[in-house]
Amino acid sequence: MTLQQEIVGNAMQMAVVNLHPGQTVYCEAGKFLFKTTNVTMETRLSGPSGNGGQSQGGGGGMGGMLRQAMGTAMQVGQRMIAGESLAFQYFTSQGGEGTVGFAGVLPGEMRALELSGTRAWFAEKDAFVAAESTVEFGIAFRGGRTGMSGGEGFVLEKFTGHGTVIIAGAGNFIDLNPADFGGRIEVDTGCVVAFEEGIQYGVQRVGGLNRQGIMNAVFGGEGLSLATLEGNGRVILQSLTIESLANALKKAQGGDKQGPTGGLFSTNAG
Repeated sequence: MTLQQEIVGNAMQMAVVNLHPGQTVYCEAGKFLFKTTNVTMETRLSGPSGNGGQSQGGGGGMGGMLRQAMGTAMQVGQRMIAGESLAFQYFTSQGGEGTVGFAGVLPGEMRALELSGTRAWFAEKDAFVAAESTVEFGIAFRGGRTGMSGGEGFVLEKFTGHGTVIIAGAGNFIDLNPADFGGRIEVDTGCVVAFEEGIQYGVQRVGGLNRQGIMNAVFGGEGLSLATLEGNGRVILQSLTIESLANALKKAQGGDKQGPTGGLFSTNAG
C-alpha cells in the first residue's frame, strides 16, 4: 500500500502523511511534529523488518529471543557508530484514517522516494525523516580510506524494500544523472543528499601534492576531499552544506574560525 503523503512549505518543509487503518510509518527520533489522536506512537530500538513492521524472531523459544536481541544490538551499534538516533518512533492508525506530520532539522527541502524493491537508495547522515514500515533502514560505509579521512559521506544511510521513504536536506535540491555529464561528476562532500544503487560513490583528494593542489586545499574552501559520483542513475544534491551554515552562524556571532584561508584551516571550535 503506497504511503499517501504531501510535502508542504517552502524554506522549511514538512511532510504530512495520511495513514490508512492499520498502516504504520516510522521516523527517526526528533523528526515527529504532530499526529491525530487515533494514531498510536511507540518508540523502539529495533528497526523495521521489512514485513510491515512486525518483528522477526527467527523461531520461538529462547533461541529466537536471543537472535532477535542480538540483531537489535547490532542495529543499535551501527547507528551509534554512524552518529544516528538510537531509536525509531512508530506510528499506526487505529479505527480509521489518521494523520502524522514530520520535518527535518535544517532549513531546506524534503523529497519522497519510491522504492520498488529493485534498487536501494543511499543518503547522507541525518537525511532520513520517515518511511513506511515495509522500507528497511540500514547503515552503509562507502568511500574507502579516503572517505574515512574525508569525514562527510563515509557513513551513509541505506534504504531497501518496497514503499515510500522521505528524506530532507539543507537549502534547495537539484536532481542530476552523471550519465548526462560524461558519466562522472565531482561534488563537495557536504552537498550529496542521496543517490540510487548503481551509482559508484567515492571520495578523492583535491589535486596532488603540488602548488595548485595546495592552493585548492588551503584557499579553495573545499578542504582536502571531493565526492565522486559515477554511473547512470539519479543523484540528489543540496545547495547548502552543514559546514557552510555553521560557519555563517559563527561569523554572525563574531566567532568566524574559517577566515581567508578556506576549508583547510577552518575549525568547528566555538
